[in-house]
Amino acid sequence: MIVVGGGVIGLTTAIVLARSGRRVRVWAREPAERATSAVAGALWWPYRIRPESLVGDWALESLAVYRELAERPEETGVRLVEGVHGETRLDGLGAWAAGIDGLRAATDAEYPGTGLWGRLPLIDMSTHLPWLREQLLRAGGRAEERAVTDLAEPAAEAPVVVNCTGLGARELAGDPLVHPVRGQLVVVENPGITTWLTSVDHSSKASTYILPQPGGLILGGTAEEDDWSLTPDPRTAAAIVARCAAVRPEIAGARVLQHRVGLRPARDTVRLEREVLPGGGTAVHNYGHGGAGVTVAWGCARRAAGLVGPAA
Repeated sequence: MIVVGGGVIGLTTAIVLARSGRRVRVWAREPAERATSAVAGALWWPYRIRPESLVGDWALESLAVYRELAERPEETGVRLVEGVHGETRLDGLGAWAAGIDGLRAATDAEYPGTGLWGRLPLIDMSTHLPWLREQLLRAGGRAEERAVTDLAEPAAEAPVVVNCTGLGARELAGDPLVHPVRGQLVVVENPGITTWLTSVDHSSKASTYILPQPGGLILGGTAEEDDWSLTPDPRTAAAIVARCAAVRPEIAGARVLQHRVGLRPARDTVRLEREVLPGGGTAVHNYGHGGAGVTVAWGCARRAAGLVGPAA
């Protein structure tokens, strides 16, 4: 079978399929290091993703995997890091929150306001994506750079096609419901911050988050609906740094290392379903994960594999 899409969703899905004994090829127009997933801050948390009734199970399944991978952080890129979700309360979350060991109200010393403290996976995508690709190869799969403009192309070579193209599904699957939510980040030299922090107002396109990664301190961010621009905006970048420095003053003088922009593949609900293609082949769709692709990757991969059916 062929998995179309080489980001975190595509690679994780391909690994689950290959480990179950299926012959798997991944077709992606560019290496994983240049996929949208590579831009992600990649803190595990169900953010901007629906339906809530399913997301919790997908996220907790993935959390269990990341906890195991965090035992080998240098190899996998996954670490368990302490931090606070500001303006967040336990009673405002879904039932999935009960599955997170140690999640509790933040103390005044940890956050000057209402917040939740947790020790959660924080994933360095520059390490994790190559690790995923290596796991695919070890499981007997293959990764090929190949652009796809129609699902009929892979369907001509494989009886089952798994569509993990994210925002690309808007054209490839003819789905106007999938749309971009633009996220801009600034990476600065870390002045010694070891914990993460988020403060998100879902009614605003601006948010504040601070994520310590091995390559620098990631500052965010934005959530700009239907904005397709991949060009960093200097004013937006300055506002991001200012918001983060208001919380952690030592950030104000940090040297800027990089500007990043990514387009989250948002949809009213994740599309995770099986479809018979016009030519007679089968497609399994797994896209529309918004800002939580990393968070639900393993849970959704297992559901997609179930839709594919048993290995021959």
